[in-house]
Amino acid sequence: MEKIAVAMSGGVDSSVAALLLKERGFDVIGITLKMSSISCDTDLQVCCSPEDVKDAKRVASYLGIEHYVLDWEDLFKKKVIDYFVEQYKKGKTPNPCSICNREVKTGLLAKYVREILGVDLLSTGHYLGIDEFEGYNVIKRGKDKNKDQSYFMALLEKEVLDYLIFPLEDLTKEETRKIAEKYRIPVAKKSESFEICFTAGKSPGEYLEETGLLPPSKGDILLKNGKKVGTHTGLANYTIGQRRGLGVAWKEPLYVLEKNPEENTLIVGTKEDLMTDYVDTEDLNLFIPEDKLYNLDLKAQGRYRQKPVDLKGFEKVGDKYRFYFRKSEQKFASGQVLALYSGDMLLGGGIIA
Repeated sequence: MEKIAVAMSGGVDSSVAALLLKERGFDVIGITLKMSSISCDTDLQVCCSPEDVKDAKRVASYLGIEHYVLDWEDLFKKKVIDYFVEQYKKGKTPNPCSICNREVKTGLLAKYVREILGVDLLSTGHYLGIDEFEGYNVIKRGKDKNKDQSYFMALLEKEVLDYLIFPLEDLTKEETRKIAEKYRIPVAKKSESFEICFTAGKSPGEYLEETGLLPPSKGDILLKNGKKVGTHTGLANYTIGQRRGLGVAWKEPLYVLEKNPEENTLIVGTKEDLMTDYVDTEDLNLFIPEDKLYNLDLKAQGRYRQKPVDLKGFEKVGDKYRFYFRKSEQKFASGQVLALYSGDMLLGGGIIA
């Protein structure tokens, strides 16, 4: 009997994943990562909190499976929160969920359960799947397009894909919730956590200010020609492409074009100024060989829930990869993940330079 570890967050999705795998006859164990000491109530969800650990234990006991807790709080801080803070200090808009999936709760955990616990596979409650493409394992978008989480997996090391299984691939969130209610899983009605789990619903700027990790520093809002048109409240409160909340009265709508942390200035311009023909990426990570990309109809997604845009080609420029848009697009935010797709197949991605 194949042994599978399920990353149980204490939520509905991972609980149903464990249930479905047990129903399919696998030898299932539950693994919960404790990544926060912050307690929370039902209105303020903090992923992997002490309450989540308790909920995961309750579900594991209800399902009759073994359950283990790994205290990875220090690792999470080092790999995810510290990265998050450093990127904002550099004027970027990081995607901590993608980094976490690579460095902690999917990629690293898959290696850990195999090498340390001797488990064959790792399962999570993500809405996506694994499929073969051009002879290689890749990530596939889930059935529920509103919950599809493939974007956050673009940075996973390709060898990890061989050890993953996603039982919710062909389910919608509504169907998952109904299964939880049908089997009376203890967390069937539990609400969902926030996209950036450790900020507990706060904006990045609010979180960085309240924790003292990056106190806000006011500075000038400038046009491209250097003309001052306003004052910003701290660069962490803005992202590339932002239009609302600038507090600038101008003859036409202005958008954030660039953040300059060295001079603590926010550069703004018109919609036309925001348009570009390409995007550069660092640390490109691919699930298939690079030469296989050239004959594919590629699309690029620069943010979670963003509609993918068509690409017409790419090339290596210095130590970066430059992807050319089929038509001009709004500039993507530096620090976010550029996920590469062919149809519903995620082929990898990189960090937007």
